[in-house]
Amino acid sequence: MQFYIETVGCQMNVLDSELVYSGLRRSGLEPATHREDADVILFNTCSIRQHAEDKIYSALGRLKHWKTHKPFGVLGVIGCMAQKDQKMIFQRAPHVDLVLGPGQLELLPETIHQLLDEKLQLRYENQEAVTGKKLLVSLKRLEHRHTEVVESFRLFNPVRNPESRTNRFQAMVRIMFGCNQFCTYCIVPSVRGPEQSRPPQEILDEIRTLVRQGVIEITLIGQTVNSYRYKSNGKTTRLSDLLYEASEIEGLGRLCFVTNYPRGMNDELLQAVRDLPKVSKHLHIPAQSGSDSVLRRMRRNYTAAEYRELIDRIGSTIPDASITCDLIVGFCGETEEEFGATVELVRYGRFKNSFIFKYSERPGTKSAELFSDDIPESVKKTRNNILLEIQDNISLEQNRRFIGRTVEILVEGVSKRFETGGVQLSGRTLCDRIVVFDAPDDRLIGQFLKQNIVEAAPFTLFAR
Repeated sequence: MQFYIETVGCQMNVLDSELVYSGLRRSGLEPATHREDADVILFNTCSIRQHAEDKIYSALGRLKHWKTHKPFGVLGVIGCMAQKDQKMIFQRAPHVDLVLGPGQLELLPETIHQLLDEKLQLRYENQEAVTGKKLLVSLKRLEHRHTEVVESFRLFNPVRNPESRTNRFQAMVRIMFGCNQFCTYCIVPSVRGPEQSRPPQEILDEIRTLVRQGVIEITLIGQTVNSYRYKSNGKTTRLSDLLYEASEIEGLGRLCFVTNYPRGMNDELLQAVRDLPKVSKHLHIPAQSGSDSVLRRMRRNYTAAEYRELIDRIGSTIPDASITCDLIVGFCGETEEEFGATVELVRYGRFKNSFIFKYSERPGTKSAELFSDDIPESVKKTRNNILLEIQDNISLEQNRRFIGRTVEILVEGVSKRFETGGVQLSGRTLCDRIVVFDAPDDRLIGQFLKQNIVEAAPFTLFAR
């Protein structure tokens, strides 16, 4: 029996798919090269924006023909959209067999084998492949006690097969699950549940295992990774403590972490980034807006002045650090003056890059309940393009400062192959800048190299 996983969304989803891949392999299933060849097809889904959900429902619709040809196969929807839409998925796509939320992933291998066994029995009995639908989701946060909700979002962090990762030199390690921020526009606290931090020793043991498998770079991930906090025997371990301990692991070459919440960027964390040579000097800290009134409607719990002060603290503590940022344009009621405040924040912050999104109303969020999505799509698009142009110019100015300098990069993979032979390889600096250079072959992948920068574009440095 073969399985195929298609993943949409953030790094957390990518990691979940790696863990599911390993769990299904251990259960006896084999990965399929092509989706149509599989006996089990799983969509690991995202609910951050409507476009991501529309893409999944469209793909499910196209798989009716697969179900016709493979009536005894299993079609499943897992991840955030599964937790959010639940029974609605069966209503919109009746040929789906399984809907399973991100807090139930440890039950996935067993549930798939149950479905396959039921279908196999019906096949032997020469009956139609009609089995019971499987719906496995966590409890809703507002309808149950906190302890019950936490227990319903089970942590799932099995040891991974090296082949589950797209790059054998890099790996992600989840240090926490869920989110407690409740920003009005965001569905994540509902679909990922309350914050839960993993025991530090468990995290360090996982890193050591990955390093023994040949991993050089580890990225610690969490919805708000700098909210990590684990209490045991009267001791509290925070992200800064974890960075110090992980940096001592022999064989680990680089340590990164994402994504950060602005109010959690304390001085202890910044000093750890400054003082630990293995820790990336790149900080991803979403601002979302530069307007205080918009930030209040978003319930972000900080002001634009506080975010600017954070930028200043980073600059004085870690002068060579790069900062990237998430921004939302066209949030409910955003005026030209409020958008202008975001423009000014981008100019002040001089971010390495900004990930700019047009606001997308999500059913089940507070903003959908409290506010009207009243900014026309054309205005959202215009504001998006204005910010992109400003950010591109800033990114180019910053990258040009590297021309003539020698930087160290970790070579990550092939950027392109030439018909005449040879390849263009791609890597990243300690401050997360992408560097590409020509090489005779791909044998340098996974190595640290010194490179001379000769040219710059907004998002790429070119080396010789």
